[in-house]
Amino acid sequence: MKVAIAADHAGFEYKEALVKELKGAGYELLDLGTPLPEPGDDYPDYAAAVANALINKQAERGILICGSAVGVSIAANKFKGIRAGVCHDSYSAHQSVEHDNVNILCIGQRVIGINLAVEIALIFLNAEYSGLPRHQRRLEKIATIENKNMK
Repeated sequence: MKVAIAADHAGFEYKEALVKELKGAGYELLDLGTPLPEPGDDYPDYAAAVANALINKQAERGILICGSAVGVSIAANKFKGIRAGVCHDSYSAHQSVEHDNVNILCIGQRVIGINLAVEIALIFLNAEYSGLPRHQRRLEKIATIENKNMK
């Protein structure tokens, strides 16, 4: 699986660690920055880069890291077809994919430890969408809202 990953300065350390761990686990990584932890960078730029990588089929899933995970989640969710979820526990990491077909994991470097972040990323990447009728029905309702509001 090809995974797009990016972080602003507040998530740089975790991005670097996750790149190493995920490559070691056999994932192909598309590192979209930041290349250096520059305090003047802006998280929406990295959220856009990962969202566009998924939209353009350059990656199957994405991971975004910032200080809290909230900012990158808000920014990524502005893109049609993107379902970005903040996950700081293992249950949310798999459930978000299984039920909601989340395609971008958002992690806050200032919220959880690196070992948990790695565990969550691996759980997220190994999870599969269930496709159950009730889950599909809900995703179709979300798509209807998205299509109505993006005109």
